[in-house]
Amino acid sequence: MAQFNFFLRLLKDSFRDLLPIIVVILFFQLAIIQSVPDNWISTAIGLTIVGFGLAIFLQGLEIGIFPVGEGLARDFAKSGKVVWILFFGFLIGFGTTIAEPALAVIADKAAAISSGRIDSTILRLVVAGSVGFAILLGVFRIIKGHPIHYYIIIGYLLVVGVTFFAPKEIIGLAYDLGGVTTSTVTVPLVAALGIGLATSIKNRNPVIDGFGLIAFASLTPMIFVQIYGIAVYNLVDAKDVASVVVDATVSNVAQITLIKVVNGLVAVTKDVIPILAIILFFQYLVLKKSINNIKTVFLGFILVIIGLYAFILGLEMGLFSLGETMAYQLTKRESIFVVYAFAFAIGFSTTMAEPALMAIAKKAKEISDGKINDFALRLFVALGVAIGIALGAFRIVDGGHIHYYIIVGYIVVIILTFVAPKYIIPVAYDSGGVTTSTVTVPLVAALGIGLATNIEGRSALVDGFGLIAFASLFPMITVMLYGIIIEKLGVKSDTEIEAANILKDALIDAENMDLATVNIDGSDRRHSLTMDFSAVVIIVPTDKKIDAIEAASKAGATGVTALKAEGIGISEMTNFYRTTKEADEVLLLFLLPTGMVNPVIKSIIHSLHITTVGKGVAFAFPLTHMKGISLTRHDIYTFRKEHKDTSSKNKTEKFDENSFNERLEKELNARSERT
Repeated sequence: MAQFNFFLRLLKDSFRDLLPIIVVILFFQLAIIQSVPDNWISTAIGLTIVGFGLAIFLQGLEIGIFPVGEGLARDFAKSGKVVWILFFGFLIGFGTTIAEPALAVIADKAAAISSGRIDSTILRLVVAGSVGFAILLGVFRIIKGHPIHYYIIIGYLLVVGVTFFAPKEIIGLAYDLGGVTTSTVTVPLVAALGIGLATSIKNRNPVIDGFGLIAFASLTPMIFVQIYGIAVYNLVDAKDVASVVVDATVSNVAQITLIKVVNGLVAVTKDVIPILAIILFFQYLVLKKSINNIKTVFLGFILVIIGLYAFILGLEMGLFSLGETMAYQLTKRESIFVVYAFAFAIGFSTTMAEPALMAIAKKAKEISDGKINDFALRLFVALGVAIGIALGAFRIVDGGHIHYYIIVGYIVVIILTFVAPKYIIPVAYDSGGVTTSTVTVPLVAALGIGLATNIEGRSALVDGFGLIAFASLFPMITVMLYGIIIEKLGVKSDTEIEAANILKDALIDAENMDLATVNIDGSDRRHSLTMDFSAVVIIVPTDKKIDAIEAASKAGATGVTALKAEGIGISEMTNFYRTTKEADEVLLLFLLPTGMVNPVIKSIIHSLHITTVGKGVAFAFPLTHMKGISLTRHDIYTFRKEHKDTSSKNKTEKFDENSFNERLEKELNARSERT
């Protein structure tokens, strides 16, 4: 039942996140293009499927990929097998990237751009190898505890340095490859690996050290692809090849058939199988340990496959074709500012619906103890993507060189790195790698190619690419700005808020002298209650101290203050100042709700025979201004029951302890929310 309620909450959030896309499409389609699309029914059905697919996918991550990734990281950290965990990181990066469908498409286009100099298969191996190396390097950084910004700054310098020597034909594609190598399934697993390692290694912070692997995976392909391009352009002669035509066209709505659904599920399964195979190999053959709750984990992977395919299927049922058609129609209009507005809006709306970003934001909130708000983080990431794509569209129109824009962006990122709070920096770096995947890439690519095709003097192959690079760069800037803002505003973590509320409760209680301040069940939460308290004082011989305390405990007393006492018969003294009698008695002080006074005194006097042959004194007196005492729920229940029983109108009211505890819990929670 709990899992079903969790799914309903995810489903609600999924449709909320799709709302921006719907608003953008409706506005530009009806207000700017001023026509109703023929396939609007298919688009509506597709968006519904997208919502359900997204919820299923996220639930699969929660019960499958996240637990197994973090579990593997913990087991590796405990085993101390550093070489094996580095090899695991490399295989995860390489195995998942080589099977990435978007990479295969871009590799074929790269072959055409280079007139056959670049081999598509070799390019895919170069990219996959660079991602594998990136994950390996990121794992090494976590193990050693090195600050991430040193690695990132060196990486930026290498990217910029290589750019000045790389052929112009592949610069845009190389930058774009950095944004499409991390798939929707890879990102959560890699994030779980990093966070699990940082949690398990002593002196590592899950927020500061756990993030950053995705940033490396986005950075290294830009370096290695450009180096590969330099090599082939200097060493390999051009040859005639069948060109891959890249053009902006009006797409048709995908026809959904049973065979297509089966083939789609098989294709998604093929993307997930390498990850599963690597996990099983290292879990059972290297660590030699079984997976906890293996049935639940496999169910999680199945839900990931089903949810991801449903998500893609829903997009194909009209949204992709509609978005590409709108991009094509808008780029042919006279007003270029409409294109900039569309670029901004489509970048923002599609990023808000990006599954990988949702997974990362959820994890960031969890391990930052709520200091990083997941929805606010996604808003700032989406804002960064929107600004980036709009600026990228301007670059295509203006005809400027992409690396100048990227260099300025990197300089801003480096400056902010030294200004932003440490905990936000790795999250910001990772944000650049998760924003350009399933939803964003097709629509952004269509916009870029459409612009370059319809503007005179622009090449679709040279100028049409690069928008994804802008969409990966600017979220890093906006997320670091988000970190600076929440520090300036003094945003606290959940633990800090709870501590502040406890203090606030205590201050309120201290000022309200008509109420008692109590801690319930030994917790740190303080609450104000209208209760009467009394002090019970028992003076008995020292050798009877334990008997008296045990008797009081049987009657419900939960605490006592014991003081050494000296009993003196003053009437028998000849000289008070020369008395040297040693303390041979003990004073026991019990602070109790008034309703417990009689049972406690009765239990003690009967146990020690104080009213017959035993020695001792017992008495009680009322207390006011009680502050800071600890009570159990049963104490409060007993007090309130007796209070109701003394009122004639409440004698017939049913007063069950279980139902009372439920009402008390609601009362305490409501009070905490109010304070």
